[in-house]
Amino acid sequence: MRKITEKKFYTSLFMSCISLFSACWLSGCEMIEYHPYDLDIDGETGINAKNIERIERALQGKDSFSFVFISDTQRWYDETEDAVAAINRLDSVDFVIHTGDLSDFGLKLEFELQRNILNKLNVPYVCLLGNHDCLATGQDVYRLIFGDENFTFEAGNTHFVCLNTNALEFDYTEAIPDLTFMENDRNQLPGSCTRTVAAMHAAPYTEQFNNNIALVFQHYLKTYPSLQLCLAGHTHSLSVEELFDDDVLYYTAPSIKKRTLLRFTFTPDTYQYETIAF
Repeated sequence: MRKITEKKFYTSLFMSCISLFSACWLSGCEMIEYHPYDLDIDGETGINAKNIERIERALQGKDSFSFVFISDTQRWYDETEDAVAAINRLDSVDFVIHTGDLSDFGLKLEFELQRNILNKLNVPYVCLLGNHDCLATGQDVYRLIFGDENFTFEAGNTHFVCLNTNALEFDYTEAIPDLTFMENDRNQLPGSCTRTVAAMHAAPYTEQFNNNIALVFQHYLKTYPSLQLCLAGHTHSLSVEELFDDDVLYYTAPSIKKRTLLRFTFTPDTYQYETIAF
């Protein structure tokens, strides 16, 4: 059970105050009965596991693939609809990674609306947990609709490790990032995985990250086979940075409000990326 801290108490109090307004706004001001902590999910659940199965099956044995990377779609529903349409127009996209902040307030309705939009993609997608997704009962809603906040999958010979790095939202009372999860995952990697990509919502040295262990975190990542790059969101701005002077680049996606997609194409020996305006 997560410890209820003063910060969490006031967050919950705030959420109760804004719930009626948010429910009205998100539903077109229809008269509905709504509670901010409702966990009765309307529609599809367990999305990440189902889509991971699709990704792994389609890319089994391959060493070339392409994916689109987006983040921070919270409250920008029209832009997210347009992003999905733009992705569907692209050739040879195998999957989509969303690095979190589907919601602004952790409301079930926000997650459901975003899921319904993303389900229009022609390719499978996975979503990570963002810091806004942790508000109220957002983490519980995320787990029901998408799955565990730490998860992995294989895209051909490339291992993707997707991690909850929103330490500030848990007041540093939990192991975030979970180094034990990373170590166990690394030790169980199949021999067919020769490359690694790490994905997270908050990159090291942002205010959300537990920066007391930033160097240790990067060390753990570097123990994975051939770490290619890291993906992050949170800042709402596009950036490409080498945070640790170790030749590993961190790519940060802008919020979807900026109407920009990042597309990565992996070939047997390298990868390329491009930005796509929509």
